[in-house]
Amino acid sequence: MEKEIIEKQENIFRRDVKNHWYVQYEEAEFPSIQKGWVLPVEGWKDFDPFILMAEDWFKRGAFSDHPHRGFQTITYVVDGRLEHIDNAGGRDILEPGDVQYMNAGWAARHAEEGVGDDIAHTLQLWLNLPKDLKHSETIYQNIYSENTPAFEFEGGKVKVFSGDIAGVQGPLNSLVPITLAEISLSEGTTYKHQLPENHNAFLYVLSGDMDFGINKVNLQKHGVATLTFNENGTEENESTLTIKANKRNSKVLIYSGAPIKEEIVPYGPFVMNTMEEIKQAFRDFHHGEFGPPAK
Repeated sequence: MEKEIIEKQENIFRRDVKNHWYVQYEEAEFPSIQKGWVLPVEGWKDFDPFILMAEDWFKRGAFSDHPHRGFQTITYVVDGRLEHIDNAGGRDILEPGDVQYMNAGWAARHAEEGVGDDIAHTLQLWLNLPKDLKHSETIYQNIYSENTPAFEFEGGKVKVFSGDIAGVQGPLNSLVPITLAEISLSEGTTYKHQLPENHNAFLYVLSGDMDFGINKVNLQKHGVATLTFNENGTEENESTLTIKANKRNSKVLIYSGAPIKEEIVPYGPFVMNTMEEIKQAFRDFHHGEFGPPAK
């Protein structure tokens, strides 16, 4: 039995850092305040199934009523309070550490607002939908930090928002297989994070100082890295990413998902497979097919 366990460990795919960079920020026109691209949209083929990730600081009025079609969003609140309003009657306030999942599907119309005088600070990820799901039902799901399952170990804690990580199942119900975890480590702690070996993955450092992968790439706050993965692997086989914290209160978000491998056209608030489908989405919106405004 012991030999079998050792052999399994030796055969597991060990992840490394493929590319890494730091987010560059620009001041924005009020009520937006500052913006940076964690994942720039022009790299979507490398990020598949992820399209882009934006980091935004904004006040009320920056993201009032607007439409979406053809993809999903995962919004992590870093700081401040975020009010979600949709034209199906949904309204809620998310606080730091909370996550909202939206499947825009065929026709979402919503608003994302800072609360009162708060400056909302968010990370919003756009997650692709395969062609046969681009006209699926619109869904919203809020995952609150205090209700998110987690596991702890000496020197660390992992909150599981989505996927099965070390036997802990996250509550986020994406239409495509993904994982999302928030990992907090104290200084000197080493942790091996488990991911399906066929998932494309990236990470974003929220705070602290950490080394990642076999080559021990060092990243600090606002650092981003894409990871190697086994493109011919399976969902069932695990891979590991080694993480070491060099400072106290080191925290990182890790996202992973199975590539969809379809051509897409991200344009404005829509993500479709052809430009004609983009044009149709604009026509449908202007003809009222997305329903009344969110307010």
